[in-house]
Amino acid sequence: MKRKVKNSSFVNFNVNELEILRSFKSPIDIQNFLNNIEYNPEYITRSPKEILKHKKANCFEGALFAAATLRFLGYKPLIVDLMAKNDDDHVIAIFKQDKFYGAIAKSNTTLLRFREPVYKTLRELVLSYFEFYFNTLGEKSLRSYSNPIDLTIFDKYNWMTTDQDLEFIGDYLFKVYHHPIIPKKFEKKLNLADKEVINLCFSGSIPEGLFVPKKK
Repeated sequence: MKRKVKNSSFVNFNVNELEILRSFKSPIDIQNFLNNIEYNPEYITRSPKEILKHKKANCFEGALFAAATLRFLGYKPLIVDLMAKNDDDHVIAIFKQDKFYGAIAKSNTTLLRFREPVYKTLRELVLSYFEFYFNTLGEKSLRSYSNPIDLTIFDKYNWMTTDQDLEFIGDYLFKVYHHPIIPKKFEKKLNLADKEVINLCFSGSIPEGLFVPKKK
């Protein structure tokens, strides 16, 4: 899934921004950058260029940034939308190495981030998030996932560099088909996450950025 980068895709990045992009040599470098910047609890979607400027990102912004940076490294800029019930959705940037899927993600939790490229199928990759995808009540909430979305379809809107809100990409994600992960009849049978795992998952989270689930 790696390909040659068109330099024209990055002409609107300045010298300092390009220097940062050149510092990323592999997907894990991108993940480390996202881990080290502040989590953005605002309901806004800034472009990758704006992320470099503000040094903070939410889950969706992190996925867009990772996809753009993967593009700089020669990969296709692909994201996958993970849809949840009674919880926030999550967006990941995916990549392939030797036909195996991996992922990069920004999260307000500790367990929904990087995945090594060891998964044979997209479903395998998505399922690696299932046990750790729960709300603050411990309810496992991941329900479906989209096909990979190639962000080059939004190039005409300058999604990598605009200073405008990219909310319309989020609107697009709501419209695409999502593959169900479990039958609805299984939902009531799901166990709550282990308390120790819950504590680990939300360790260091920004409270205002956490979804407030409805209690049953």
